[in-house]
Amino acid sequence: MLLQQNWVSPHWAWQSLGKSFLLFVFLMLQTADLEARRGHQFVWKTGHWGRCVGDCGSGGTRSRAVWCTHTEGWTSHHANCDQKEKPESHRRCFKVCDWHLELFEWEVSGWGACVPGGEAGACVTAQHGLQRRSARCLQKLNRSTVASEICEHLAPRPPLEQACLVPCPRDCVVSDFSAWSQCGGGCARTMRHRTRAVVAPPLYGGAPCPNLTESRLCEMAACPLGEEEHTYSLKVGPWGECRLPHHEDVSMAGRAMLDFAADSGEPSVSWLEGHKAHHRAWEVQVGYQSRPVRCVRSDGKNVVLSLCVQDAVPLTFKSCVIAKDCETSEWSAWSACSQTCSWGELAPGFRSRRRGVQSLAVGTGKFCPELEEREACSAGGRELLQPCPRFSWRTSEWKACQVSLLLDQQDPRHHKHAGLCGGGIQTREVYCVQITVEVEMNRLKEVSRPVDGKFCLGPAPSASQLCNLPCPSECEVSAWSVWGPCLPENCQDRQGRRGFRMRQRRVIVDPVGPLSGCPHLVESIPCEDPVCYEWIISEGICVTDHGKCGLGSRILKTVCKNKKGEEVPHHLCSEYPRPEVMACEIPCATDCVISEWSQWSPCSHSCSSKNAEGSQSRSRSILALPAEGGKACPPDRVLQEHRACNDHPCVHFYWETSPWSSCSEDALVALNATFSWSGEATCGVGTQTRKVSCMKSSSGHVTPKRCPDSTRPETVRPCLLLCKKDCIVTPFSEWSRCPTACQPDNATAVKQSRYRIIIQDAANGGHACPDTLYEERECEDIPICPVYRWKTHRWSNCILVPDSVRQGVLGYNEACGHGLQSRAVTCLSETNESADVTECLRWAGPMPPLVQECLVPCKDDCTFTPWSKFTACSFDCESTKTRRRSLTGRSRKRDKCQNTDVYPQVETELCPCEVFTSQPHGNWSDCIIGGGKSEPQSGMRSHGDTKECGEGIRLRAIACYDKTGRLVDPSHCSSSGYIEESCTVPCPFDCKLSDWSTWTPCSSSCGTGVKVRSKWLKEKPYNGGRPCPKLDLKNQVYEAVPCYTECNQYSWVVEPWSPCKINSEQNSLHCGEGIQTRKVRCVSTTEDHRGETVPNALCNQAEIPDEVQKCSLYCPSECAVSDWGQWSTCPQVCDPNVMQTRTRQVLRSSVNTKPCPEDSQVKPCILNQNCFQYQYNLTDWSTCQLSENATCGRGVRKRLLSCVRSDGRTVSVRHCQQRRLEKPAELSSECLVGCVVDCRLSPWSAWSQCSQTCGAGGQMVRGRAVLLQAAGEGRPCPAQLAQHRSCPVKPCYGWRLGPWSPCRLQGGQCGDGLQVRNLTCVVHDASVSATAKPVENALCAELPLKETVLQLPCSVPCPGDCHLTEWSEWSSCELTCIEGRSFETTGRQARSRAFVGQSPESPESCSGQVMETRPCSGGKCYDYLWKTSLWRDNVRTVWCQRSDGINVTVTSFPGGCALQTKPAEVRHCSPACRKPFSYCTQRGVCGCERGYTEIMRSNGFLDYCMKVPGLEDKKADVKTIAGKNKPVNSKMHDIFKGWSIQPFNPDGKLKMWVYGVSASGLLIIAFLIFTSFLMCKKSKQHQSTPPQQKPLTLAYDGDIDM
Repeated sequence: MLLQQNWVSPHWAWQSLGKSFLLFVFLMLQTADLEARRGHQFVWKTGHWGRCVGDCGSGGTRSRAVWCTHTEGWTSHHANCDQKEKPESHRRCFKVCDWHLELFEWEVSGWGACVPGGEAGACVTAQHGLQRRSARCLQKLNRSTVASEICEHLAPRPPLEQACLVPCPRDCVVSDFSAWSQCGGGCARTMRHRTRAVVAPPLYGGAPCPNLTESRLCEMAACPLGEEEHTYSLKVGPWGECRLPHHEDVSMAGRAMLDFAADSGEPSVSWLEGHKAHHRAWEVQVGYQSRPVRCVRSDGKNVVLSLCVQDAVPLTFKSCVIAKDCETSEWSAWSACSQTCSWGELAPGFRSRRRGVQSLAVGTGKFCPELEEREACSAGGRELLQPCPRFSWRTSEWKACQVSLLLDQQDPRHHKHAGLCGGGIQTREVYCVQITVEVEMNRLKEVSRPVDGKFCLGPAPSASQLCNLPCPSECEVSAWSVWGPCLPENCQDRQGRRGFRMRQRRVIVDPVGPLSGCPHLVESIPCEDPVCYEWIISEGICVTDHGKCGLGSRILKTVCKNKKGEEVPHHLCSEYPRPEVMACEIPCATDCVISEWSQWSPCSHSCSSKNAEGSQSRSRSILALPAEGGKACPPDRVLQEHRACNDHPCVHFYWETSPWSSCSEDALVALNATFSWSGEATCGVGTQTRKVSCMKSSSGHVTPKRCPDSTRPETVRPCLLLCKKDCIVTPFSEWSRCPTACQPDNATAVKQSRYRIIIQDAANGGHACPDTLYEERECEDIPICPVYRWKTHRWSNCILVPDSVRQGVLGYNEACGHGLQSRAVTCLSETNESADVTECLRWAGPMPPLVQECLVPCKDDCTFTPWSKFTACSFDCESTKTRRRSLTGRSRKRDKCQNTDVYPQVETELCPCEVFTSQPHGNWSDCIIGGGKSEPQSGMRSHGDTKECGEGIRLRAIACYDKTGRLVDPSHCSSSGYIEESCTVPCPFDCKLSDWSTWTPCSSSCGTGVKVRSKWLKEKPYNGGRPCPKLDLKNQVYEAVPCYTECNQYSWVVEPWSPCKINSEQNSLHCGEGIQTRKVRCVSTTEDHRGETVPNALCNQAEIPDEVQKCSLYCPSECAVSDWGQWSTCPQVCDPNVMQTRTRQVLRSSVNTKPCPEDSQVKPCILNQNCFQYQYNLTDWSTCQLSENATCGRGVRKRLLSCVRSDGRTVSVRHCQQRRLEKPAELSSECLVGCVVDCRLSPWSAWSQCSQTCGAGGQMVRGRAVLLQAAGEGRPCPAQLAQHRSCPVKPCYGWRLGPWSPCRLQGGQCGDGLQVRNLTCVVHDASVSATAKPVENALCAELPLKETVLQLPCSVPCPGDCHLTEWSEWSSCELTCIEGRSFETTGRQARSRAFVGQSPESPESCSGQVMETRPCSGGKCYDYLWKTSLWRDNVRTVWCQRSDGINVTVTSFPGGCALQTKPAEVRHCSPACRKPFSYCTQRGVCGCERGYTEIMRSNGFLDYCMKVPGLEDKKADVKTIAGKNKPVNSKMHDIFKGWSIQPFNPDGKLKMWVYGVSASGLLIIAFLIFTSFLMCKKSKQHQSTPPQQKPLTLAYDGDIDM
């Protein structure tokens, strides 16, 4: 129906649909908006990444928390955040492990250039900048780059940026000019000059250096007519290149060669023959070289040669060797690396390659380069080797503690015995092992083979330490208990009537040590009729049978108890009659009254023997007499009873045990388990056995039946078996290296060794250690050095310059003079076969010379035969040897050749002299105790202690000289090279004290006291021995310890009271008051002397019992009472409100009505009267007590306990024990007595090699190490852990370069020449003041480096030439500094050369200068300051000076001083000083000349100068007073100028009127003072209080008018 209506009514339907559509659209938009807003309102948040976990390497993972949060901060469900944008919560990572430290490292580049930052402005000191570098993470193994985060886990990333400074530009600084040079003589025009040097070079873009030279023309007079204005000089040029002649020169030379030696017997020489002979590579070619020669004028112009040459033209040609460079073969392949692994940059391995020589350098050719090349194995930025293993120290187990090692330090002669204990020393082996990284397994692997200790870094672990060996202590037992009752061995199974009485003691302190045990703890005595149980009876009240008195019965209470006092069932006592009723009697009023029995007295003997038996007694007394008809008193004999006691025999029996046997295996009780017992591992259970026997106290072994079986000790017990410990040794070390260098054929055999170390000693039956710990063998396959030698061939003929060259020069037509000759040199092997020249260069030394100078005599020269051999020498040191030659040919007829001074024909030399003298050199060595000469083999392991003092030797090196004073080998003077002298190192002696005395008795007889023992001085210490402890005046040292004496060692013993004695004379009834006595004696209560009577003085006299007392014997019919009972005890805390009571009983009532006396008494508990309090008292701790066989180590300290009563008396400890007072917890404690340990040193090492191979000052050293530091008062370690001795002074041979000669021009006057220097073999001792003496060249072996230059080109300037000056000295090392602080670690220094010209015509042609700089260390910061001289005529000198005192020339700032701050050099007065007699003063104002005084205007300027009167004829100086005069008005002065008063006469003396005015002035002053005094006195009468007077102060202001 609704649907139809909707269709029927379209309008209404449209409205309904429209509203629904709009609602739908609105909802869709809202949903989209919510979705969009939700996407923006919820975001993902993450936490920090956690640590990398998992396996080592790249397999690790790390995680972090991820959560969804609203923008307002609250956490929401994950679904609210976009899942596509969810961050990861897990990530793979690289987990770093410990062994990664060996594999990865940071590699950083060098810092880059400093780049200025910020805005560029005016530079004051420096500019700030930034420099950068890069860093990367590398794998050490192959140097490859890995992720940086790996290295970040191992070490922080190095900083990649740092701030830096760029200094401001620094200009060049030069020194002051030198003085002007001198002008030349004559009339020729010359120049003079001056130069300066560079002090600091320009840096950082600073201004360059100015001109270093200044020149000026010399003022010369005009040349007179006829004298030349110019001078002429012969100038030679440099030698040209050595060259071979052209072919036409050769043919011409062959045709023109003349034979000048036909008559002299010399072979003819030909250049052609010499040239043709050189056809092999090892032979040389001889050519020629020439140089130009010309004549120059003083103005530098060339002129004709005839103006310079007067005689012969200088040499313009000479023979020379054609230069030929050294030629080498190709490089060989690289050798294997010298190390099999890489140690990094600290010790890189090297590899090498070689090349051979194909052609040696000849003439001025290039020398051979290095024939061997080495490089690190990590060249090319790529590591070629695996990293080397690490090394670490390892130690063996500690050896057993040895007390003897410590006692040996105190007294090496001490008696060795087995009971030593206490502090000692234990040692162990320390060695180095290799640790490698297994790359595949990523873990460390240790190789226990020992290696050289130098590989292990860091200090080695200690090889010895202090230890403690426990001291055996004896068993301490208590005193014996009293003998027990007679008991059967077994109460359940009693057989026979035989039993045992026993006594026990207990262990107080357990024994320590395997050999000590406790004594027996139980002793027994056989007895008869043993009883296990007995009735214990307690009496009841007496009940009369009829009435109140008379006979009656007492009901007994009985309990069955065993011998331990424990109540048991009654049936156990059934065999014994059970008493139930006991008869008793209560006295009636008329009966006699008797007291109760006293206690039994102590037994007289502790046991019974044939001669003595024990007995004891008891008694009772009559208290009241009977009345008539009453019961009478018994006789006296009935009042005492006696009985036997301690009737057992004195012989007793006990079980004795032997020590337990060692633990042995028992198959029955063996277990597979492993236990830990006393800190050691145990393996299974075994058994121990011992013997048990019955002993009789007086006669030894008896049958076991005599001892009770119940107390028989066990004979077998289980024990733990200690594990077997096998000996453990390291593998043998590697064999020590054999020499790799070749050895001579006749060298002695070299040995190599290896060793191993015991890590663990064998124990408990384990495998024993091997005997061989060190092995040695000879090296095999040592290369033998090859033998090569040089073979020299004959010299060629002397080769001269070709004729064509020589004949072109005037005066040189003859083929003679100096030339060169050559020879061939070959290399031969040991078998004389031809070998490569490289081998000879390596094994036979340098090649002999191939060329030498020669001389072809000219026809006018003198010719000689060759020198003969030297004559033989005799054995006389003064002898000489000679050689001769003679003239040949035409020379025999020439007179000039006969001159033997010019042409000697005989040469004489001193024969070598085998006489040597020695001189001591250097200081004496330290005193060497042992090891002075003998050198232990390296590698041998030394054991045992070394002597430290006693007799030794000291050495002093000698220098040996021959007769000429030259140093020779010391073996010529002494076989050892030393002077030896005996010496003594004093041994230290320690303080020696006696042994301890015995302890004195305890100072107190009751309670705690002190006992003392002492030592006394036997020997004083000296030579640094151990000091003595503090001694008293008697040279003794004491030790006191607390002691305790039992207070009841002696006690009073009383006998029973005698019957009460009544004085019968006064009392007929014999009753009433009387006196009774008893005996008192002092007895010992100790175990050994118990009951023995001792002197009464030993017992406490204050506690002596009464020997006499009053008594009462009650009369008949009187009331009789018993004696007073004991006072009741007071409480532990005394309280006067608490009463103490005692009571007595009525024994008999009275007949009459007279009352009985009181039956009770009370008194208050008053402190220290009848009530006492007790407390424990502790002594101080004793000193640490050691065992008798110990000198140090662990001990025990004790303190003692005593009981003190509140009145201060020390009483027996049982009083405190009965009151159960709290005892202190600790009465003994462990303590430690520090061991006095001397420093322990290792043996001396072998002497090192000499620090110098030759010369004086060489040192050999040997050392030792500290194995154990000193402790306590032990001798400290010596300061000298190393000893030195000088080496024998061996001669040092070396090549010495002579000084450079002057420039040699070889005939010229200026131009190019050569400087030469000599090379001489000298001997010296290498000291600073050594004088070197020349010796044969053969002693110096190889020639010095080929870079050593013996010739240098040089030049001598001709007049008019420009030339460079010599180099200036190197300037001081100057640092670049910023505000006084160094900017760089290295400084700079400079030197310079200036150009100097001598030609006045063209001075500008001489320009240019040379400067060199070099880095230097140890530089300083310098300042530049202006300096001024004093003013002179208003002018002064101003210059710039560096802070080290060097004057510099100012160019600009900051290279030197700042021009802006330069002080004035000329001073001006303004206005100018134009007044007569005035001048400009130092202060820049006008002043007056001497003799005049300034008259100033009011504006401060000078008005005029006034002459001082009276000073016309005086020479003395007059000081001006311009500063003191006040300005004077000039006009007023002009008015009074004519009549101004003049106080001085013309002669300078004062006029008379001046004296008159002065006297008048004084009178006026006196009058004024007097008048003032009168006025003050008059006014004083009218004033009550005088005013305070101000003091009169007269001041002089310096004015002349005052």
